[in-house]
Amino acid sequence: MKKLLSLVITTLVIVFGGPHLGLSAHQAIVASIFCASIMGVLLYWELRLSFVFLGGGIMLLSRSIDLENFIKFASLDVVLFLIGTMILVGMLNDAGFFYWLITRLLRIKKITGKKLFFMIMLLSGVLSGLVGEVASIIIMAKVILDICHLIDIDPVPLIMASVLATNIGSSGTLLGNPVGVLIAARANLSVEDFMRNAFPATAIVFTVTIMILFFWYRKTIKKMNERLIPLRENSFFISLITIPTDKKTKISISIFFGMLVTIFFHRRIEAVFGLEENSILMITPIVFAGIALLYRRDRMRHYVEREVEWTSVLFFLFLFALAGAVKFSGISDVLANGLLKKFSDPSMLSGVLIYSSSLLSAVLDNTVVVATYIPIVQSLGNLNININPLWWSILFGACYGGNITIIGSTANIVAMDILEKNKGVKIDFFTWLKVGLVVGIITTTVAYLSVIFLIH
Repeated sequence: MKKLLSLVITTLVIVFGGPHLGLSAHQAIVASIFCASIMGVLLYWELRLSFVFLGGGIMLLSRSIDLENFIKFASLDVVLFLIGTMILVGMLNDAGFFYWLITRLLRIKKITGKKLFFMIMLLSGVLSGLVGEVASIIIMAKVILDICHLIDIDPVPLIMASVLATNIGSSGTLLGNPVGVLIAARANLSVEDFMRNAFPATAIVFTVTIMILFFWYRKTIKKMNERLIPLRENSFFISLITIPTDKKTKISISIFFGMLVTIFFHRRIEAVFGLEENSILMITPIVFAGIALLYRRDRMRHYVEREVEWTSVLFFLFLFALAGAVKFSGISDVLANGLLKKFSDPSMLSGVLIYSSSLLSAVLDNTVVVATYIPIVQSLGNLNININPLWWSILFGACYGGNITIIGSTANIVAMDILEKNKGVKIDFFTWLKVGLVVGIITTTVAYLSVIFLIH
C-alpha cells in the first residue's frame, strides 16, 4: 500500500505541479504518465513489463503520441542490434570459448595473487566491452566461483571487483552496454567515435579503479598468492585445466570476429556504398546472427528462445517509446531551456549531466536514466549547443554510477543472484556501498575531467 500510495501521489504532484514548472496542461499529463510508468517499474521491478505496456497504451489512448511516432521512437534498430549480439554471445558461450579463455589465466607461468586479481579485472572489462555487461558478468561470476573453490578463498571480493570492472569496461565500446547502443543510434556516433572518445577515458578510469581495488583488497590478494604457490607447480592441475579449442569454437570465433570487423569499419562501408549513417552498424549483428543460426541450425531454437533476454528486449522497446513521447510532446524542450538558463557554460552543463546521471543510476536502472536524458540532450542540440561532450557525459555517468549501490546496474544484480544461488552468500547494502561509493565518486570525477580536457 505504501508503494501504491507513493505512485499515486507522485502522479498527482506532476499533473497539478507541471504548469508551475512551465509545462502546458497536456505536457503535464504526458509527464505524469511517463513518471508513473517509471515509478511503477522501480517500485515493482518484477512487474516492469506491465507498467511500460500500460504506460504505452495510455500514451496512445490519451493522444500524447500517435502510433507512427510511437513505433518510430521504440528504437527498433537498437532492439534488433541487441537481439543479434545476444544470439552471437550465446553461440560463443555454447562453443566453450569463454571458459577456454579463462583457463588460460591459471596457466600463466609464475601466476601470483596480484597477477590473477589484475587479469580477472582486465578480462571482466574487456569482455564487457566486447559482449556486453550482462553476458560478461555471467561468464566471469561462474569462473570466479570455480577459481575460489579451487584455491579455497572467499569469492565476495573477486565478484565485487569483477562487477566494478565490468561496469567500467562497458563504457569503452559501443557493444558494452545497451545505453551505449542507444546513444550511438540517437547521436549518430560510430564505433570509431567510441574508440576516439570513450575508450581513452575508460582506460584512464579503469587504471584508477585497479589502483583503488589493489589497495582495498590487499589482504585478499595476499591470501590468493599464498594459495596459488602450491598449485602453480602442480603438473596434474595444469593438465586438468588444459582445454584445447575444437572446430566449433574456432568457427564461432571467426563469425564473431567477422561481426566485430564489420562493425568497426561500418562508417567506411556506408560511405563507399552511399548508405545512410549507422545503417550497416545496426544491421550487422542481425546478419551475423543469421550466419550463426545457419551454422548451428541444430541449436537455433535454443539460441533464439534461451539466449535472447526477451523480457529485457520488450522492456527496452516500450521504455524507448515512452521516452520518445516526452520528446514528441515538447517536455524535453522545456527542460533543456531551463537547464540552459541555469548552466550556460558547457563545462558546467557536462558536470550537471554526468553527476546527476551517475547519482540517478545508483538507484535506477541506467537504461531508464539514459532514455530519459536523451530527449533533453537532443533538445539542447536544437539550441545551438555543442552536445558532443554531453553524450559522453551521460554515458559515463550512467555506467559509473551503477557501481555505487548493489542495485545500480543489471550486472550487479545478476552477479549477486549467481553468488547467492551457488554459495548461499548475500552481500548486504552497506558492504557494497563502502567500496562502490568510493569507486563511483572517483571514477565519475575522473570521467568528468576527461570530458572537459579530452572531448570537444
